[in-house]
Amino acid sequence: MGGFSRSRLRRMREVMAGYVESGFAPGIVTLLNRHGETHVETMGKMAFEGEAPMARDTIFRIASLSKPVTAVAAMILVEECRLRLDDPVDALLPELADRKVLKSPTGSLDDTVPAEKPITLRHLLTLTMGLGYLMQAGEFPIMAAANERGLLLGPPHPASAPTPDEWIAKVGELPLMFQPGERWQYDIGIDVLGVLIARAAGQPLETFMKERIFEPLGMVDTGFYVPEEKIDRLVTSYSDGKVYDAAEGGEWSRPPKLAIASGGLVSTADDYLLFARMMLEGGGAILSRPTVETMTIPQISDAQHADNEMFFGNNRTWGFGMGVFTKRDEPSANPGRFGWDGGLGTSCYMDPKEDLVAMLLTQQSWESPEGPAVWSDFWTLTYASLAD
Repeated sequence: MGGFSRSRLRRMREVMAGYVESGFAPGIVTLLNRHGETHVETMGKMAFEGEAPMARDTIFRIASLSKPVTAVAAMILVEECRLRLDDPVDALLPELADRKVLKSPTGSLDDTVPAEKPITLRHLLTLTMGLGYLMQAGEFPIMAAANERGLLLGPPHPASAPTPDEWIAKVGELPLMFQPGERWQYDIGIDVLGVLIARAAGQPLETFMKERIFEPLGMVDTGFYVPEEKIDRLVTSYSDGKVYDAAEGGEWSRPPKLAIASGGLVSTADDYLLFARMMLEGGGAILSRPTVETMTIPQISDAQHADNEMFFGNNRTWGFGMGVFTKRDEPSANPGRFGWDGGLGTSCYMDPKEDLVAMLLTQQSWESPEGPAVWSDFWTLTYASLAD
């Protein structure tokens, strides 16, 4: 079966079904694709409160699985010479020109020095623009100021987001935490990237993605909201034991003012597989092979992602808009495997050496950046199921 062991696929289903039976999540969808064969399992329900079964075409809020899609959109513009990796973004994002940088991340907002260099597209793709999460313990006035403006921390809330112009203006009100290029920080850089793409393309981000990525690939159920005629296919999302977002009348039930580039997309297992196979096969009609290769190799140093072990552990780093495995310290950590995880309970990686796409879709929020046991078990079972 396409390079998979049937008995070990059954084991995967049994283990994943156990997470549904235990009440971890109302339902789970898994997808494995290898050597032209696709194996999909659906189990459980779309909501604890309902009876509708989880289905292959169930629509999920894919959260940070949006990041690789946004990176692809940016690189389309790079290939067309409408953006350049190392050009300052100031011309298109004047709100971010002439940045000030905090002398210390713990300092007051007016204790700054001038930025040594402007922010570039490369800084956005590599999340090194100088603004993002601070993972260290302590009190940080800059984090409080960012939160007051609705810029950082927490899962996406598209219904309450401002317009792109209003949002980027709020970003421009803050000093940077680090010099551009100095430090990897999750994950506002991808949202800034979304505004940059829209301005460079001369059209809304969602329109550009639809015309240049989703329609060419046949991704018919992917976008930044779920239209009314499909809303019954949108799964209920949970966080901290409570409903985070329902389908009917929820935050993804209408077009947002701001397309949240870092985590706002919805999609299905089969739709995202089309995107993943495009990446695995070298870009297809969307990107060139050299561009995909550039995106999926390490693009930051160990020093740049210091203090972010909870995102990378000892075996991952960052490319353009996605994680890349660099060290095989467990069976599933195959160097060269690339992709990312979504905080609302999603995970998808591509492995060129194994010709593998594997995807775990739940709508139970991860309670830590490392993900719950279901995430670890899924990836262990995925690689255990490979048969040459």
